[in-house]
Amino acid sequence: MEPSNPSLDEFSQFPPLHLQFFEPPPNPSPTAAPTPAPAPAPVPGPSGQTPPPAYPDQLLSFPVPRKRRRGRSQPNRSALTVSFHLPSVPTTHLPPNKLQVPESNTNANANSLPKKTPDIGDEIIVINKESTSEALTALTSGFPADSLTEEEIDFGVCRVVGGIEQVNYILIRNHIISRWRENVSRWVSKEIFVDSVPKHCHSLLDSAYNYLVSYGYINFGIAPEIKEKIPAEPSSSKLRVIIVGAGLAGLAAARQLLRLGFRVTVLEGRKRPGGRVYTKKMEGGEGNRVIASADLGGSVLTGTLGNPLGILAKQLGCWLHKVRDKCPLYRLDGKPVDQEMDMKVEADFNRLLDKASRLRQLMGDVSMDVSLGSALETFWKVSGDNVNSEAMSLFNWHLANLEYANAGLLSKLSLAFWDQDDPYDMGGDHCFLPGGNGRLVQALVENVPILYERTVNTIRYGSDGVQVIAGSQMLEGDMVLCTVPLGVLKSGSIKFIPELPQRKLDAIKRLGYGLLNKVAMLFPYVFWGTDLDTFGHLTDDSSSRGEFFLFYSYATVSGGPLLLALVAGEAAHNFESMPPTDAVTKVLQILKGIYEPQGINVPEPIQTVCTRWGSDPFSLGSYSNVAVGASGDDYDIMAESVGDGRLFFAGEATTRRYPATMHGAFLTGLREAANMSHYAKARALRTRVGRNPSKNSHTCASLLEDLFREPDLEFGSFSVIFSQKTADSKSATILRVAFNEPRKKNHEGSRPDQQHSNEVLFEQLQSHFNQQQQLHVYTLLTRQQVLDLREVRGGDDMRLNYLCEKLGVKLVGRKGLGSTADSVIASIKAERVIRKTSSTLSSKSGTSKLKTGTLKQKVVKKAKTVSNGKKSVSSPSKPIPLPNSKMVNPNASEEHKITNQVPASASGSGQGVTY
Repeated sequence: MEPSNPSLDEFSQFPPLHLQFFEPPPNPSPTAAPTPAPAPAPVPGPSGQTPPPAYPDQLLSFPVPRKRRRGRSQPNRSALTVSFHLPSVPTTHLPPNKLQVPESNTNANANSLPKKTPDIGDEIIVINKESTSEALTALTSGFPADSLTEEEIDFGVCRVVGGIEQVNYILIRNHIISRWRENVSRWVSKEIFVDSVPKHCHSLLDSAYNYLVSYGYINFGIAPEIKEKIPAEPSSSKLRVIIVGAGLAGLAAARQLLRLGFRVTVLEGRKRPGGRVYTKKMEGGEGNRVIASADLGGSVLTGTLGNPLGILAKQLGCWLHKVRDKCPLYRLDGKPVDQEMDMKVEADFNRLLDKASRLRQLMGDVSMDVSLGSALETFWKVSGDNVNSEAMSLFNWHLANLEYANAGLLSKLSLAFWDQDDPYDMGGDHCFLPGGNGRLVQALVENVPILYERTVNTIRYGSDGVQVIAGSQMLEGDMVLCTVPLGVLKSGSIKFIPELPQRKLDAIKRLGYGLLNKVAMLFPYVFWGTDLDTFGHLTDDSSSRGEFFLFYSYATVSGGPLLLALVAGEAAHNFESMPPTDAVTKVLQILKGIYEPQGINVPEPIQTVCTRWGSDPFSLGSYSNVAVGASGDDYDIMAESVGDGRLFFAGEATTRRYPATMHGAFLTGLREAANMSHYAKARALRTRVGRNPSKNSHTCASLLEDLFREPDLEFGSFSVIFSQKTADSKSATILRVAFNEPRKKNHEGSRPDQQHSNEVLFEQLQSHFNQQQQLHVYTLLTRQQVLDLREVRGGDDMRLNYLCEKLGVKLVGRKGLGSTADSVIASIKAERVIRKTSSTLSSKSGTSKLKTGTLKQKVVKKAKTVSNGKKSVSSPSKPIPLPNSKMVNPNASEEHKITNQVPASASGSGQGVTY
């Protein structure tokens, strides 16, 4: 039974529902965003009662603690208000308790809208009366309340983005998440929602449930009922996955993939799991033996609302200890800092941060080349206030605290984007897990096949699979997930064959990777009191401002009298070469200077441990940050898979929303497990269709029609689809020609005396179709032939003549394309499925994705670097003679529309690059 503790369910509690909210911007930038107008007050209705909120103007908001405040609670700037708009529709004939969404014509006057009762498919469903609280629950899981994520759009959760169907999907999605959060130890099945969701929305229920389970937003973790879903033996038909690294990302992915039936092997260089999450058991003492658990790596659950690690803790029956706000600071002489001075400098420091924020807005893109440290120190020097030695020491303490939160020197942090993840920070208190975070690691390790002391030095990936070499051992698989820290990738200790795409190499180089060290000390008894969890110490030397600047008291959660001293910033790097005895001596001097004047004796520690994360070959640092020249886009690039779905990446440095956090690493493992599963399904589909072509002509016809909805190339009445995996000019494409009625003579560039073949047959074909119908005929061409055809001048007449007389090809119906075309169709279809999946991993720097419903431009300048592949071209069977080369589509524009066209010189690993 869980002990009674007020912080027990911190991760399942929500702010008061009378607050307001709107979604934070997905890509924070140095450019200032307009401030939303305040919501107007509701006007009482005829009955005297206040009507339901007008959701177009309704704002809901709640505070989110800022990541940089890890060391000390600061009420002036301890929270960021996150808000979002609820969607709305005109209120005509809708029940008053329903959400409202806009009509498709957003500019229409509401008074001019038709007064009719909408069809059942146009109504917003009512599942229960808790839609607002359920929206907040979903928000803590990373979902906007009024729109879909790109991940959801790519998954295809709705037929159309926007409108009432999307709102109904969101309501169902939020409801599923909330129901699972009510009891995270059970497996929530889809069947329990069937009765509460109207029948006409069951397809949305299927979509929402499948998406949430696939990406691990529900039904994840270590509860017995959830562990039962992991099969005892992997499916023999499932693919082999190799995971490099047994940290939180690797373990999360491994468990999810095992549940899906994959054959998984985890390679870990250390003798233990957990990576940068390491709880060490410390003990000693004669007679009165003391024992404590020290978190030498990741220690604080930074925000517990929706935190997946908080959910794991609850599944284990653990309570969470809130890190209390009280954090006294002590001067160099050991005396407490004057409280009034402390508050004044803190307020000044927060004002400087606000000034730095305004500065980057004024500077725009130029701020990407400026460091946060230079801006803060410049503002401080010109402020003219609080320049005495104590104020300067206090200011340096806040700088050290900022360097701790970002594991990076302020002189190297980007002014523009250092806090780009602030809008996504999880709400709730910062907490310790009693007994250490190693408890979570040990629970996740259960039944996961891990090979320890396997230092990976080479990863090969290609169309046939992957090879991972660790020392003298080589493992082969179908896919590999690399979860090593950014520091290891920066060092180049793992060789990738072929080399990683240049955009990923550049992101690895641009992102910062900092350092934090600790001194853990086990004492015979607690001499510092148990009424606080943190206290700080000032220094008069700015170059060593991060040296033992903050102490964590673990006496209430570790099982013994344990104290941790933190070393951040430049001091953390110097600490790597400091002898442990010297480090402990310095810490004891600080403690004695604080407590002995109070008449408190400071005993010698029973056991001490000094970390060296910068020297650890399996981490080479602590966690990532946005350095000067980098941005949040680099985290997205880090998350991109390469090698046509063979090589994947996870870890805290692959999430722009939750970098530098334990829960961020865990969530990326769940994310990549879903992406690997989707790639595997798409590859299996491609193989299955390729082996059995033309067995279902109706299916192939539907596939072809669907693919030509978004052709890769269009000109005149001609449209083309082809594989983007290869730039080979001899690779196969499928050309479609559209014939329309009525026929109109085209005079574009044609000569009266031109003679073309098949004129009689062409007229016969045309007679079978009325003015509203269209005939599509096809042929197989090489990539180069298509490009040559596109360049033929004189309109479609001349192009048809070129096809017939110059190339000698024949146009056929779909059935006449034959098995070769079936294979090409299946390959293109599977490739587009994979591309949709990979789009959730890619956020191209300086560009934005086309959303569903966006009007396509006639010329889309987009190029992709893709891997080499081979396609054979054979002559189609049962040919139909080529029609007369009269104008095929007289209304077609001569302008070319090119989407995702591969340059003839393109080659590479399959990673998309947008220009």
